[in-house]
Amino acid sequence: MLKLERIKEELKLVPKKPGSYQMYDINNQIIYVGKAKNLANRLKSYFTGSHDAKTTRMVQDVEYFKYIITSSELEALLLELNLIKENRPKYNIMLMDDKTYPYIMVTNETHPRIISTRDVKKRSKKDLIFGPYPNAKACKDTVEILNKVFPFRKCKTIPKKSCLYYDMGQCLAPCIKKVDKDEYKEYILQVSKFLNGNNKELLDLLKNKMEQYSMNLQFEKALEYRDIINNIESSILKSQKMKLNDGIDRDIFGFSIKNDIMNIQVFHMRNGSIIERNGEVFDLVDSVDEMFISYICQFYQNLDVIPPKEILIPYIEDVSLIEQVIDAKIIIPIKGLKKQLVDLVCENASNNLENVYKKKLSQISKTTEPLVELSKLLNIEYPKVIETFDNSNIQGTSSVSAMVTYIDGVKSPKDYRKYKIKTVVGADDYHTMNEVITRRYKRLKQEALPLPNLLIVDGGIPQVKAALLALEKIDVKLNVIGLAKDDKHKTRAIITSELKEITLNKHSMLFLLLEAIQEEVHRFAITFFRNTHSKNTFASSLDNIEGIGVNRKKVLLENFDSIEDIKNAKEEKLKSLGLPSEVIKNIKEKL
Repeated sequence: MLKLERIKEELKLVPKKPGSYQMYDINNQIIYVGKAKNLANRLKSYFTGSHDAKTTRMVQDVEYFKYIITSSELEALLLELNLIKENRPKYNIMLMDDKTYPYIMVTNETHPRIISTRDVKKRSKKDLIFGPYPNAKACKDTVEILNKVFPFRKCKTIPKKSCLYYDMGQCLAPCIKKVDKDEYKEYILQVSKFLNGNNKELLDLLKNKMEQYSMNLQFEKALEYRDIINNIESSILKSQKMKLNDGIDRDIFGFSIKNDIMNIQVFHMRNGSIIERNGEVFDLVDSVDEMFISYICQFYQNLDVIPPKEILIPYIEDVSLIEQVIDAKIIIPIKGLKKQLVDLVCENASNNLENVYKKKLSQISKTTEPLVELSKLLNIEYPKVIETFDNSNIQGTSSVSAMVTYIDGVKSPKDYRKYKIKTVVGADDYHTMNEVITRRYKRLKQEALPLPNLLIVDGGIPQVKAALLALEKIDVKLNVIGLAKDDKHKTRAIITSELKEITLNKHSMLFLLLEAIQEEVHRFAITFFRNTHSKNTFASSLDNIEGIGVNRKKVLLENFDSIEDIKNAKEEKLKSLGLPSEVIKNIKEKL
């Protein structure tokens, strides 16, 4: 209650002006950024009254807030977008790690090229741009087909002699003959028609080429063109049930809400036909309108997406804000085909959300529910973040340890860690575990980084004792358990911090989850050990060879995978790495 009372006192000082606000957690990390016409009213709404589950969870994590007053709501929105991009708050909508979408570009060069690119901001104004293509493979396949059909330049830098593309009739070869820019005009026109949805001319051209190759008994080339035609008809160009024949490029947005989860979908319509679609799912922690506006603005600002002429959306308030941020006409259709298109996108969002929700329920039954069971079994808080350790060595050499992280029962590889053991000599699992636990949590304590909710060690009573002693020595309090194995090296039981053994039902979801965690940390540790041991063995074999110092050993390690590879390497190869003949002779003799 003390925290809430302090926050309510601070709320009394917030002005009734537009601005951006930032919510911070106990670790001084920004966890949510928002904007408001009236900062006082908006911030007060979070800490009074009832909220849905997701907003309640976010508010519980808020330790304090800050705000920045702006001159208008538009300025607040722009500031919000920048703060989201810079701080990546966990409760905000964040678009696919700022992944950019590819476009197809016909370059405005004397000898143009057809390429896929994600960097459209650096393009020439005269370059022809088509897209975006959220499906990167479809974009790549389309570029590949167009480059086979049309003789555009393929080389980034024009060489001094012709290449295979000229021999195959896929390039006009400006490298060896004069090619006027006008010769490309008809090809550019056909490409433009095709990428704008008019595929009849290109398909007719391809069918004529296929028939010509077949008549000339060039059946391999005929089959190649048949495959291209099938590819275009089946995957790149799809029949459209709903088309607009006005030639205007537009994006159509829609959304659906279920159980505090929001799915936003966008369809990309170019030259009257829908060419691509994509969307994302988010936890709903703010008003629907706020999150929808944030998504659309981030979509065009953060993802480097070129806005089309029109953007169709369902009804929301404050539409004018989007128009001030994005250079496009925002339309909320009331009736007609455009309204049907928006409804279609919303229907897709609803269907996708239903599928996501079913998968989420299935995932919860395999991950979250077992962890709730584990928390009750051990009488601890829900173990949202679990860190698990395993050691690996062979007769005490190349000793390593590895840590894997699970969040809500799902592995988080970006948080995995590897440790080379520094203080322990020989095969001593107890002191190895003690060292690595000390190193890990001493650093987290010194840097004030968040601790996990549960620490798991791969092993029985000795390993649990080692972990507890290490934590006591550095004054860090953590819930600790061990996972003991049977004679067949399979998960057998939990060892608690009281050094008691709990045997689990081997068919329960909790047992299966813990078994999966134990197998994952063992896999990660043994892989790290094998790489380390291989390098150590490799390096030590080179240490006593005359003429091999630090630099030459490094060169050999970078260019060969094993001692056997060096033994079998040709002298020319070794010379190309800068090794003198005398040193090469020494290597061959010693190895």
